[in-house]
Amino acid sequence: MKWDIKYLPEAVDDLNELDNSLKSQILKGIRKVSINPLPNKEGGYGKPLGNKSGVNLTGLYKIKFLGIGQRVVYALEKSENEMTIIIVSARADNKVYWEAEKRREKYNL
Repeated sequence: MKWDIKYLPEAVDDLNELDNSLKSQILKGIRKVSINPLPNKEGGYGKPLGNKSGVNLTGLYKIKFLGIGQRVVYALEKSENEMTIIIVSARADNKVYWEAEKRREKYNL
C-alpha cells in the first residue's frame, strides 16, 4: 500500500532550489520509498536514524542518494499512512541532520 506524501514548507523550498535533473531523481526516489517507507527491518525501504553527534533523530528515517550526495529525512505517521518529508539536502558535514532536528522540533514531529 502506498503511503501519502506530505512536505514541510521548507522541504518544498529545498526541492525548488535544486536543478531539474536532481529534483526529478529525488522525487522518483521519494515515490519509490513511499510504497513502503517502514524501516528495512520491517521489510520497507526506510533507513532509521538515531542519536549521533548530539543530533537526536530517533524515530526518523532517511533516503540516501549515493550518486548525487543528497539525503531526504522523513517522519512517519503510521496511523494515517503518511510520510512527511522534513528536509532535502546535501549531507555536507551532517548539516542536513542538524537542520532536520530543528525542523522536527518546530513542527513537533
